[in-house]
Amino acid sequence: MISIYWPQTLGEQLGFTVAAITALIGLAAFLAPRTMLKLVRLQPVAPDAVAEGRAGFGGMLLALGLGAILLAQPLVTLVLGGAWAMAAAGRALSFVADRSLSGPNIAAFTFEALMAAGALAGVLGWVA
Repeated sequence: MISIYWPQTLGEQLGFTVAAITALIGLAAFLAPRTMLKLVRLQPVAPDAVAEGRAGFGGMLLALGLGAILLAQPLVTLVLGGAWAMAAAGRALSFVADRSLSGPNIAAFTFEALMAAGALAGVLGWVA
């Protein structure tokens, strides 16, 4: 039987919440890749593109979020926060390199940065 560790401290609760949101985003992309790709302003033109959305977008986020919840280890939460931080860094780089500064991209960057901060807060000692 699988048991889930329920977080006790604020830092653990933030990490758990980020992991759950990550898993839910992944599950949505895994089950409804076309809808999720449209949500992020991508239009798949071939079945391979839908498969990439399901696998790369959905499967990876689902596994990362569930792994962080089920393992409940600080280093796994650190990896989760690092993944979100790199997503935010990639988007920030795109602002400059690709001249992609737009409202939707700023909103996505803010979301990614908040997810990174939430996952990293407890692990790095920003909150107890």
